[in-house]
Amino acid sequence: MQDLFSLNGRVALVTGGSRGIGRMIATGFLHQGAKVYITARKADACDATAAELSSIGPCFPLPIDVSTVEGARRLAAAVGEREPALDILVNNAGAAGGEDFDTFPESGWDKVVDLNLKAPFFLTQALHPHLKRAAKVRPAKVINIASIDGISVNPWETYSYTASKAGLIHLTKRLALRLARDNIVVSGIAPGPFPSDMNKQARDHGDEVAHRVPAGRVGGTEDMAGAAIYLASRAGDYVVGETIVVDGGVTIARG
Repeated sequence: MQDLFSLNGRVALVTGGSRGIGRMIATGFLHQGAKVYITARKADACDATAAELSSIGPCFPLPIDVSTVEGARRLAAAVGEREPALDILVNNAGAAGGEDFDTFPESGWDKVVDLNLKAPFFLTQALHPHLKRAAKVRPAKVINIASIDGISVNPWETYSYTASKAGLIHLTKRLALRLARDNIVVSGIAPGPFPSDMNKQARDHGDEVAHRVPAGRVGGTEDMAGAAIYLASRAGDYVVGETIVVDGGVTIARG
């Protein structure tokens, strides 16, 4: 029981790890003893975050855009050059965007759906051999970062975002059934209001947003890191295909 939440000796990859929720998760993993690789589209931000987090534990940047299948395969190859196996994959990189129904553009749809829904599938596919090698010792983990907007409807016209996150939640179940045979456990997290560049409202107007959260505050690093550590560690080995809501009660309040 003392080692139930330990990640000592584990190797993790967190996409979109240079900021926001990805950085929160990477920070938690490092504190629990994991070696962490973070990836992001912007090399400068990726390198800077990895350098900062290295004060906690071994953190390395892999600045690659995973929004295309080619990018996912490049990232998998980069991981393979550095590690014999991958214990934990966190599919966190994402995009958001909204527009009125009558003018919602195809480009906005494709950008969001490609990164939020297509990328997690093809990156998991590309890293499947690496995860299987790790799973020979103990279960490997894939954690998909969805959103409460994929569970309940928000008041904004974020059509591609909500559709992609709802799809990711269902994809998590489908992947879990397939990969369980390889001793790879797939699960997810649906965050609510956490301060980030994607959720500028929670970042810049946290006090105002907190009034709409039953818990009375926006989420912090420990809240997100705690959920991710649970799923990534031995503690979460029997959580298969489920997406945990971490939102301070927003979803049930909407209901």
